Amino acid sequence: MTLSFAPKHLFIGRIFTDGGPVMYIILICFLLSLFFIARAFINKHDQQTSKKMIGLAVDSSLLSLVIGCLGSLLGVIGLFDMVEALGETRPDLFSAGLKVALLTVTFGLFAFIIGRLGILIFKWTLKSEEEA
Repeated sequence: MTLSFAPKHLFIGRIFTDGGPVMYIILICFLLSLFFIARAFINKHDQQTSKKMIGLAVDSSLLSLVIGCLGSLLGVIGLFDMVEALGETRPDLFSAGLKVALLTVTFGLFAFIIGRLGILIFKWTLKSEEEA
């Protein structure tokens, strides 16, 4: 058994590389969600602007989830193309292909959950301020 003491940023970089270009599109949607939530917090006293920013955060977080699902489906299709081209199914290649296909949906789901938590926190702070 070997222990790896590689820095965490190398591990995350490898995951992004394995997931393919779809991972970067999801990252952009994730960063947009965080940006819109931050803008909503900054403009909390301007209800129209904060409502617009929360709406954009909802859309961008949902888009990250949908793009993750699309990337996963494309990965599974690529996996089956590989299996068809090889003519035989090796368990190690099949499991590696499934792992790569699931990376995009996992990151999309992560981005969606974080975005939704930010929206929930924003709405919770609005209710607290309106009662005071």
